[in-house]
Amino acid sequence: MQVVDSFGQVSPSRPAVVTVGAYDGIHIGHQHLLRQMKQAAEQLSGVTAVVTFHPRPQAVLAPHLPALHLTTPAEKTSLLEQLGIDLTVLLPFTLELARTPAAEFVRNMVERLAMRQLWVGPGFALGHNREGDIPALQRMGQTLGFEVRVMRPLARDGALVSSTRIRQLLAQGQIRQATVLLGRYPSLSGPVVGGARRGRQLGFPTANLAVPDWLAMPANGIYASYVWSGGERRPAVTSIGVRPTFDEHQHTVEAYLLDFDGELYGLEVRLELVEYLRPEIRFASVAALIEQMQADVVQAAQLLAGEGAP
Repeated sequence: MQVVDSFGQVSPSRPAVVTVGAYDGIHIGHQHLLRQMKQAAEQLSGVTAVVTFHPRPQAVLAPHLPALHLTTPAEKTSLLEQLGIDLTVLLPFTLELARTPAAEFVRNMVERLAMRQLWVGPGFALGHNREGDIPALQRMGQTLGFEVRVMRPLARDGALVSSTRIRQLLAQGQIRQATVLLGRYPSLSGPVVGGARRGRQLGFPTANLAVPDWLAMPANGIYASYVWSGGERRPAVTSIGVRPTFDEHQHTVEAYLLDFDGELYGLEVRLELVEYLRPEIRFASVAALIEQMQADVVQAAQLLAGEGAP
């Protein structure tokens, strides 16, 4: 898959089936649309192209509101590549880009990407002041030679699949439900950094992840999880929170890898959350905390031993 950060870096050789959006999470609703696009592109002997943004437009247009992401740009492009997308245009979202007239944005896609079809969801709009709504895009298509395809959103359990819904589930610690909507385990990525070494002092040395503050975090608590590093997946117990037993306030993500005594410091790892085990609580003593941690390890090991693909 080709990844570029501007339209000017693309030299079209075949007609393109294009979609535009934040595509945060690449959840099963996104996947459904992208697979339909691939079929359409094959019928045209063309290519698929995703025009997307980082950060999410809300982070720039409404900076006073939280704009948390489900995926990093690298994770997003990796997921798109796994789905067989041919081209990703990952545009840095800025106020200048937000002011781009819809007609100019569309003309770039027609001229730079050779767009023949534009796939969107109901209520979609692009360009300055959202002037490029679906009726406007259809009129542009008649002039510029492309078709607008409007896909109905996917629903699960009586509600639409959306990135917003998934972020809400994560904030509630509902990992299994979020996994269903993502089509994979929710994950956090970041480098392993030095910490307070609390885990090592307690007999449970942990890998401390430096997670970007713009990633959506799950509820504080203890999780059965997997840690991916160097192409290997290892079972783990992960603590997310502020370590209340020690009266600390810094939010941390710490993973204790089961049956592993190697060194991950300085490496970039991906943490997959499998199941919420219990809330983060304050213990009356360090001994009581250690006893509970031992029970957490046993519970996580049993759960992960029987875990299949999500």
